[in-house]
Amino acid sequence: MEGINLGFEYFKNFSVIFISIIIEAIPFILLGSLVSALIQIFVSQEFIEKIIPRNKILGYIGAGLMGMVFPVCECAIVPIARRLMKKGVPAGATTTFMLAVPIVNPVVLMSTYYAFYDKPIIVLLRAMFGFLVAITIGFLIDYGSYNKENPAKTESFDNERGCLCGCGFDRVYGNSKFKSILEHTIIEFQDISKYLIFGAFISSMFQITVPRNSIKSIGLNNVYSVIIMIALAFLLSICSEADAFIAKTFSAQFTTGSIIAFLVLGPMLDIKNTLMLMGNFKRGYVAKIIIYTLGLSFIIGCIVNFMSRFGVI
Repeated sequence: MEGINLGFEYFKNFSVIFISIIIEAIPFILLGSLVSALIQIFVSQEFIEKIIPRNKILGYIGAGLMGMVFPVCECAIVPIARRLMKKGVPAGATTTFMLAVPIVNPVVLMSTYYAFYDKPIIVLLRAMFGFLVAITIGFLIDYGSYNKENPAKTESFDNERGCLCGCGFDRVYGNSKFKSILEHTIIEFQDISKYLIFGAFISSMFQITVPRNSIKSIGLNNVYSVIIMIALAFLLSICSEADAFIAKTFSAQFTTGSIIAFLVLGPMLDIKNTLMLMGNFKRGYVAKIIIYTLGLSFIIGCIVNFMSRFGVI
């Protein structure tokens, strides 16, 4: 009887955590999917190409800030970035655009604020470091081996003539833009929801099965905690519109720096995103993106922990 009660208690705790994560994240996923669909239908690639400054310095800053007006998830942005490169937009500016858009955008920042309403500094740190990492990687790409060579593949698995999100539908579904928007929204919502459910499941299981004392030494370590959360961000592959709610469940056991590293790296690099990169860009370029993103996210996590330790934040 005691075993049954214990099992029920575990199930109840798991259900509460799992359902709360899903319920909190769903509105932001739906909003992000709708806004993304509107952009896919009404904003052309040519328009994006025109508004990215050709000057390299201004190009990095402008490309990074475009996330504020183009809230497109990391899945949709990769094919767009490849096509921009093929049209002649500098690799560095395009890389900055690709990495910044999924993190420095109003939907993601709003969801982060909602998740960390008691720690608004998290929102500021995520936006600031996400922006800086995107610009830094763009600069490194421009001044690396790809400043003369276009890293975009000439052939790709995504439909060149299809919509920008790579879902396989034409840009306008028949003659009805409303139907096209609805179709894009549903497809993106379904795609994102799969990863949210998986991430929520892992997070909930972690909360109820791993004793807090056993992870205290790792979770509160200024270096190991960052490594663990970077690995989780890569493996869970949660959309940036919902990842803050997963990060929140770890905030009591892990350092602030590790949470920031999770929130910065996740939208830029995860399993599904890496596969997209490998399908759209040459191996050398993808390897650089992986190395730079992992390295900078780790450094940022350690810096935030250092600042937190000495009461700076």
